[in-house]
Amino acid sequence: MKQFFKFMFASMLGTFLTLIAIMFISLMILFGMVYSLKDDGKAKVEKNSVLEIRLDEKITERGSDETFPKINPLSQTIETSLGLDQIIRSIEKAADDENIKGIFLTVEGIEGGMSTVTEIRNALVEFKKSKKFITAYSEFYSQKAYYLASVADKIYVNPEGYLDFRGLRSNPMFFKGTFEKLDVEVQIIRHGKYKSFAEPFFLDKMSKENREQIGKLLSTIWDEMLGNISASRNISVDELKNISDNLLIRKAADAVSYKLADEVAFYDEVEKDLKKSCGTEEKSKLKSISLARYVKGADDQPYSKNKIAVIYAVGGIKSGGSDEDDMGSETIAAAIKKARLDSTVKAIVLRVNSPGGSALASDVIWREVTLAKKSKPVVVSMGDVAASGGYYISCAADTIVAQPNTITGSIGVIGIILNTQKFFSNKLGITFDTVKTGRFSDFGSQNRPLTAEEKKIGENEVERIYTGFVAHVAEGRHMETA
Repeated sequence: MKQFFKFMFASMLGTFLTLIAIMFISLMILFGMVYSLKDDGKAKVEKNSVLEIRLDEKITERGSDETFPKINPLSQTIETSLGLDQIIRSIEKAADDENIKGIFLTVEGIEGGMSTVTEIRNALVEFKKSKKFITAYSEFYSQKAYYLASVADKIYVNPEGYLDFRGLRSNPMFFKGTFEKLDVEVQIIRHGKYKSFAEPFFLDKMSKENREQIGKLLSTIWDEMLGNISASRNISVDELKNISDNLLIRKAADAVSYKLADEVAFYDEVEKDLKKSCGTEEKSKLKSISLARYVKGADDQPYSKNKIAVIYAVGGIKSGGSDEDDMGSETIAAAIKKARLDSTVKAIVLRVNSPGGSALASDVIWREVTLAKKSKPVVVSMGDVAASGGYYISCAADTIVAQPNTITGSIGVIGIILNTQKFFSNKLGITFDTVKTGRFSDFGSQNRPLTAEEKKIGENEVERIYTGFVAHVAEGRHMETA
């Protein structure tokens, strides 16, 4: 028996040491990858190089200032993302970089909204003023990717590839039938018939008002895309609409026939043309630098005692501190206050990319914006979305700037309370009983329906919030409340 335990413990110890060794080796490999990325960032740009822009990583509003990238220990991979600010700054730098001969776009899908893509596209349009070339190649162009690539001097598509060009669509999912099957009552209190956020919970299709606004939204974005593509490709908007409405692009060659692309070609053929454009011998290797590497060299900013504070208000709005996905009112308000009290900060830019959230948290941020405006200029720059609470925190600024395809404004206030009483009793056989000290002690409980009096209280609260919001907008934008 002693021998058995001796061998068992020896085996366990061996297994444990093996696991420790594997973990140690994995960590060393990951840290090696991190340091190799750091070395890459210091790499110099060779003469006659192209800046290769892929955009296959998530695009955030602001690039990370962290020395080390994030490591996912489960997948043992390095999680990377590019900041919109870094991308635009890199394109601006490349225009003046004598070692960069042009830009090579290799985009398929882009992890960013239409406003983000438009800002990158505008930077590329500006880049072309340097008289340097932009070449685009892809095996598959999504509509968003093609919208960006359409700015290129020459557009290639793989012979067996595809260019998607068929218009935009929206097909929201509705859960009314699901809640009915579950015996869950969705109790909605809202102000504004265009506040469509809760429609999937109590309707089985879009309301007339929601269909109207979604149609307006899609047509506005599509028209903006068509107008810019038309200007870049010298194709009339009417012809572009004809191409999309009749799905005339069905294979790679069609894209060339209808002038959306210039040539069908394999990657090696495109590479030859790039070498020629860079003045490199055909037998030589194409000199290129990735955007991820070039970004690091574009981050250096000149120091000045007179500064502009750029504060990023990104994600849903909640009370408390910010986290990776949402902005917290305490964090954003504190940042605005710090910039307001700093005498070296001469102006504040609030970059907003938010679908909204808590009205209370929005009001806390709004208050700091109004205070800051009394001492220095405050400008709001809107990204992909600045809606509801995202507009609430913006409306007090001296100036608000948005892209043509930024989704912004506000269309009401809403509250949702689920009544799950029948679900628990009918589906699970669970019932509830209550003891309370006051008439409204269980107001908002999800195991019973709202009373008529409680609904009225809820309606009054929604009306109060909406009225206050409209008053803030009227004051900030110098408009009548009506």
